[in-house]
Amino acid sequence: MANVWIALILLCALMYVSLDGYDLGLGVISLFERDRRGRRELLEQVGQAWDGNETWLVLLAVSLWAGFPLAFGTILPHAYLPLIIMLFSLIIRGVSVEMASQARATAGWERAFGIASLTAALAQGVALGTLAAPLTVVDGAFSGTPFGAIGWFSLLTAAAVLCGYVALGYGYLKWKATGETRATAGRRGAVSTAVAAVLVAACLVALNGTAAAPNLGDPDRAIGFAVLLVLAAAGVVVALVTLRPTSRHDGLPTAGLVTTIVAMVLAVTLARYPELVPGLTVADTVAPSATMVFLAVGVGINVPLILFYNWFAHHAFRGKLDAGPGSRELPNPRLRSQL
Repeated sequence: MANVWIALILLCALMYVSLDGYDLGLGVISLFERDRRGRRELLEQVGQAWDGNETWLVLLAVSLWAGFPLAFGTILPHAYLPLIIMLFSLIIRGVSVEMASQARATAGWERAFGIASLTAALAQGVALGTLAAPLTVVDGAFSGTPFGAIGWFSLLTAAAVLCGYVALGYGYLKWKATGETRATAGRRGAVSTAVAAVLVAACLVALNGTAAAPNLGDPDRAIGFAVLLVLAAAGVVVALVTLRPTSRHDGLPTAGLVTTIVAMVLAVTLARYPELVPGLTVADTVAPSATMVFLAVGVGINVPLILFYNWFAHHAFRGKLDAGPGSRELPNPRLRSQL
């Protein structure tokens, strides 16, 4: 059951990063959009599915708390500062999306949406970096400080996560937009993808100098790690090639970037398993077996429901956003009336 629960946590993490990653990226992109109509288009794209995307973050937290309570109780204070900033940013972001679709004077809410997206992405990157720092545990309880785990590696992972989200945002925008917006998204997305790839590679190299250095002593594990890295690199190549404005395969950049994300997360997990964070293993932190079985039923019912909701939200708003050349038709009648 512990391995099943680890797989569930990985599923939640991958779904969240892939789905909320693109709409956080769209939020950051909106900070550089000078045209009000363009900012509204980005807001509308996020407004279609942001709540369903973030549901995976809630399920991730619940799964970690229920399945590995000791890990939850020690990792959470280990990364208190970035996680609190992330939560506040996500709240502001959700309010901004709703308020921007209701009020006429929305310039402030649009700016808040972009800034909150930026801080949420950076905070997630910092929180990710803290997981590679030594974890101070005394008598089964965290005894360090929330600032001790934040260092240069956390800043590097923050930059990598931010650029990765922006690349996902541009890839999704090329998929959904037409005309000059599509072409611009392709050009900027290629740059963002290349920068993100360099930063992620730097994170992998730097990981060797942290407390969470990869454990590749087993030949089978080393081969699996190498295969996943090759798959991640292939995803980057696909994204770079198809992000070109001349490429007609507008959905492939997003597919390539998601492939890279999945491969990288699985590679790092393979290199670290069975440790969740330095000093804490799956066996040390797993909940009682009966509890795991009971919770697996409850959570197992919710996973297909959330998957269906995600599919329906994206399926209902499938296709290009623009109605035609030179036209920017918004799906939401309220936003069309305001413009």
